Amino acid sequence: MKTAIITFSKQGYCVAKILSKQQKADIFVHKKVEVSTSNVFSKIRDILPFIWEEFSQLIFIAPSGLVIRSISSLLKSKYSDPAVVVIDIGTRWVISLLSGHEGGANKLAYDVANILGCVPIITTSSEARKNILVGMGCRKGIKLEILKEALFLALEQVGEPLAKVRHIASIELKKTEPGLLALGKEFNIPILFLPKFFFQQCKFDYTPSTFVKEKIGVFGVAEPACLMSGHCPKLILEKTTWKGVSVALAKESCMCLE
Repeated sequence: MKTAIITFSKQGYCVAKILSKQQKADIFVHKKVEVSTSNVFSKIRDILPFIWEEFSQLIFIAPSGLVIRSISSLLKSKYSDPAVVVIDIGTRWVISLLSGHEGGANKLAYDVANILGCVPIITTSSEARKNILVGMGCRKGIKLEILKEALFLALEQVGEPLAKVRHIASIELKKTEPGLLALGKEFNIPILFLPKFFFQQCKFDYTPSTFVKEKIGVFGVAEPACLMSGHCPKLILEKTTWKGVSVALAKESCMCLE
C-alpha cells in the first residue's frame, strides 16, 4: 500500500521524517517549510485530489479540523476512500479519522503509535465496545502456542471472552518478537508497544520484579503495560506466569459498557 504523509509545519516535517524511516512513504510539505523536497504545495486543495487517488494511506500531521475541511469534498465511500489518520505535532495522539475498519486506518494508527510512542485513538463502534486490555511480557523466542495458552488461561480466570480484548500491550523491546506479532495477527488484535521510558515513569501501583529490572531495566511489563494503555483502567488480573509468559489484565471504565 502506498502511503503519503502530509504536513504544514517544520515540527510536522521532523515527525514525518522519523515516520518515513520505518513506514515507507512520500512526504508532502507546505511551501512555508523550507526543506529540500520535490513534494511541496502551496494550497492543499490543489494537490489533495491527486494524493487521494494515488495513495491508499494518508497520514496528516496537522490539526484535525484542518484535515476534515480539506478532505470533506473528496469523500465517497468507506469501501473506497483511503485510510486517514491524524497526528498532533506534539506526537501525543494518532487518530484513526477515516476508513478505520474497511480501509485499515485503525491498524495504521497502531503502526504509527508503535513508531512514535503516541496514543492511538480509535472510535470505530465495533472496537469501542472492547474494554479488556492485555499486558504481556515474554522470554525471547517464545512459541506462538505458548502465548496463546497464556492468553486464554488469563481470560478464563476473569471470565472474559477474547472478543472483548481491545489490544495487547508490551514494551518496545518486544517489537520484533515473532510469536507476539503472530499472536496479534492470528486473532486480529492490535499489539501496542510502549516506550521503555513509559515503564520507568509509570505512576500506577503494580507488583515490581527485581528479576525483570536486572534483565531489561524496568520493574515489570505485564501489569504496567495494560494499565498504561487504556482509559481509566482497573487491574482485574494481577500478573500471572505461564511457561515464560507473563500476563496481566485491566478493564477500562467506559460509561456505556458498565
